[in-house]
Amino acid sequence: MLNDPLSNVLSVINNAEQRGMRQCSLKPSSRLIAKVLEIMNSKLYIGSYKVIEDGKGDIVEISLIGAINKCGAIKPRFSVGTGNYERFERRFLPAKGFGILIVSTPKGIMTHADAKARGIGGKLLAYCF
Repeated sequence: MLNDPLSNVLSVINNAEQRGMRQCSLKPSSRLIAKVLEIMNSKLYIGSYKVIEDGKGDIVEISLIGAINKCGAIKPRFSVGTGNYERFERRFLPAKGFGILIVSTPKGIMTHADAKARGIGGKLLAYCF
């Protein structure tokens, strides 16, 4: 049984990218996973993805474009204030302005750059570069 489905999804994506695969499929899906994949798609880290409903947790088909060097879930889910994003950028990303942190905020799930621009904090979910 999976304890953290988001971590499992990012691990499958990372392993498939390292092996040079063009697509991967995973199960189960959730709204959180769909939103994280939507953000990664909008920032051009992955290609298109689709959720196939099978009545048992849904399957996600992801097309990979080879743009991910590394991605993963952040555990524990650190709370971050409006002025603390730089600290976590140094910790999880290789260089300033390279990669994204995905943050769950009261205004929804977004990248750290969007949250910093809006002046809101939240909980760190994942990183990707």
